[in-house]
Amino acid sequence: MTLTAILMLQSAGGGALVGLMPIVLMVAVFYFLLLAPQQRRQKKWQAMVNELQTGDKVITNGGLRGTIISIKDDAVQLRVPPDNLRLEVARSSIASVAKPEEAA
Repeated sequence: MTLTAILMLQSAGGGALVGLMPIVLMVAVFYFLLLAPQQRRQKKWQAMVNELQTGDKVITNGGLRGTIISIKDDAVQLRVPPDNLRLEVARSSIASVAKPEEAA
């Protein structure tokens, strides 16, 4: 093989690698901008749901604000003011634990 043939083969292989670089870069950017933050939020929410205790003031995805009065495996019972209604909601519907200044 001549030197020019070897150089042509190397440049052809390098061209394929250069052609894949933008795709690899797009996948990396997509992961770091979208997937990684979503996974962090999901883990943080799951930890919050696992740490729920009776007496915590919570807000559901539907906007209900109440105090947890009992906890089951997949549900919690809330006491909702002003009439002190007792509602049972799924644990997965808890959006957040209310901060003390929000609860007052």
